[in-house]
Amino acid sequence: MNPDFQKNNLLPAIIQNSDSKKVLMLGWMNQESFEKTLETKNVWFFSRSRKRLWEKGEDSKNYLRVDEIKIDCDKDAILIYAKPEGPTCHTLNESCFDTSLDEYQKEEFDIDYLEKLIQSRKLQKPKNSYTTELFNEGIKKISKKLGEEASEVIIASLAEKRSDLIYESADLIYHLLVLLVNEEINFNEIIDELSKRHKK
Repeated sequence: MNPDFQKNNLLPAIIQNSDSKKVLMLGWMNQESFEKTLETKNVWFFSRSRKRLWEKGEDSKNYLRVDEIKIDCDKDAILIYAKPEGPTCHTLNESCFDTSLDEYQKEEFDIDYLEKLIQSRKLQKPKNSYTTELFNEGIKKISKKLGEEASEVIIASLAEKRSDLIYESADLIYHLLVLLVNEEINFNEIIDELSKRHKK
């Protein structure tokens, strides 16, 4: 049985350690990346932010070697048992799910904490969550809100109201992080880009 890419162009692919059965990560596959995975026996995904295929480990060399592939009963989700060559997560953790939400909540609040919290909202989609609502409505809603918050920051700055500027800036940064998480862009990639400009 093959996945039904006619129903959805992109399907979620859960990667599980063949030996320990630990869930390592979640990615997205289209028809081409699925076929590349079958052909090469390495896990390939489709990056929604970069709009291209990418092989897990192409930069880090932490490849995922495929042992077995299973398709769910509705043919709209993929489960891959693989042997990881090194840590799977970009944080160098074994799994992208190594930190629980409770652990996040115990950490000192900073941009990294907020980003991880938003990522967890995207995966778990808790009810009665504004962040969940944004992810459910998609890129158009998120972009619209980001534009609205940018306007609020400008208005607050022109009014020279310091407290309003702080408040609206917080809203702007939060919505920017939601947009980046939605597009699978890590905030560290933004820092890297700023670093390149600093060196010029």
